Amino acid sequence: MVPFGGWEMPLSYPWGTVAEHRSCREGAVAFDVSHLGTVRIEGAGALAHLQLALSNDLRKISTGRAQYTHLLAEDGSVTDDIIVWWVDDQRFDVMPNASNTSRVMAAIGGHDVTAERAIIAVQGPQARHRLATVSAEAAAVHRFAVAPFVWKGAACLVAGTGYTGEDGLECAVPAEVAEEFWAAVQAAGVTPAGLGARDTLRLEAGLPLHGHELGPGITPLQAGLGWVVGWDKEEFTGRAALVEEKVAGPARRLRGLVAEGRQPLRDGAEVQSNGHMVGVVTSGNFSPMRERGIGLALVEADARLLDGDAITVVQRGREVPANLVRPPLWPVREEE
Repeated sequence: MVPFGGWEMPLSYPWGTVAEHRSCREGAVAFDVSHLGTVRIEGAGALAHLQLALSNDLRKISTGRAQYTHLLAEDGSVTDDIIVWWVDDQRFDVMPNASNTSRVMAAIGGHDVTAERAIIAVQGPQARHRLATVSAEAAAVHRFAVAPFVWKGAACLVAGTGYTGEDGLECAVPAEVAEEFWAAVQAAGVTPAGLGARDTLRLEAGLPLHGHELGPGITPLQAGLGWVVGWDKEEFTGRAALVEEKVAGPARRLRGLVAEGRQPLRDGAEVQSNGHMVGVVTSGNFSPMRERGIGLALVEADARLLDGDAITVVQRGREVPANLVRPPLWPVREEE
């Protein structure tokens, strides 16, 4: 157990991070992600309020759907990345990262209902099949859909979302039945997994983590997430700065890295090309599926490097040969 965003979280279970990672890629795992916030926005003006506050355009979706979006600062950098569950006509459950819940509430208002529920993320190619023995209703929800279901008489919500690169579902269940629900999911043959596997899975999938690929000074365009911006909206926080950056072109861009060997890449390491520093590793680790070091890095656009180009990662006084690749890092792209 380790401290994380004000919570005590499991880093791994006795079988270890690599085994948990492979179980997600090949079967199904469950993460307790109750540390994620839930800020409830309700009322007739909820949609218009969120349209002004968040970067993406909720008009792209409708009731019963989920959307990935950003809360931006005025300079266009990412204060937090968020999933919005559009539950019904006048209710939205906004889900920030654990350490940012109070910051998001200060920006958008709403009611913090985090303590009222637990969120169990069941992920992997067998996730739906195994969850169906616990709740057929929950298992039937489509990708990025949101729907209510009832379990043991308790009103629950499920969304077809996740953070692993695999199919899966995230179940929000009342706190009073959470322990029993968790036990039922395990009994259905779903392996518990901790923060270690959650990080290696999202890194293989090329998914950003706040505080690494997103945060102060990093914009959606630099992170390769221009699709998270509702360019057709006339107003939202940070819009003017993003429009200016879009016209000029981002000064740096997020790229994937794959080492030639097994040595894990490290956050903060220099990325060099022909002996010159061209970027910084934002996240690095060992890939249990590729069995190589992998990472994400913000690389200067002026370096004009292409996917497949050789670079060097300099960390702890050592030079690690690697190549630039286009995320995701798993499964391996044919062009590699």
